[in-house]
Amino acid sequence: MNLSETIQKHLVEAMRAKDELRLSVLRGIKAAIKHKEVEKIRTLDEPESIQVLQTLVKQRKESIDQFTKGNRPELAEKETKELAIIESYLPAGASEAEMDAAITKAISETGASSIKQMGAVVKAAKSALQGKTVDGKALSDRVRDRLSKLG
Repeated sequence: MNLSETIQKHLVEAMRAKDELRLSVLRGIKAAIKHKEVEKIRTLDEPESIQVLQTLVKQRKESIDQFTKGNRPELAEKETKELAIIESYLPAGASEAEMDAAITKAISETGASSIKQMGAVVKAAKSALQGKTVDGKALSDRVRDRLSKLG
């Protein structure tokens, strides 16, 4: 069962259980995936669907940050609950050790020796971590850190 089918199944379950929050979040996920499919004029494959979910996660994290700064704890709490539901559909995140191993491998593959090759290293590390949830900012920060020590 692919991600879209799983979401549809859970959406029906949430309707039956009258779980308003979960239902709302699942409808949002489904709408975001459908929007991307219309944009691409085809159904999305699994990595593309995961990419859509990662975008939704990033949006929720930014909203939580803004609501916290704006002294709106009730809205931040709602976004936090939505974030937990969305993250439950993402594959397991890459551990710090896995990220470090992927960066080491990417640096040796690309032969990077300075911060100028950061883009190539990040791209190679992301492909090495394919199928896992990776925070792009955290990965690029780690790559920048490692390359600055080299060069």
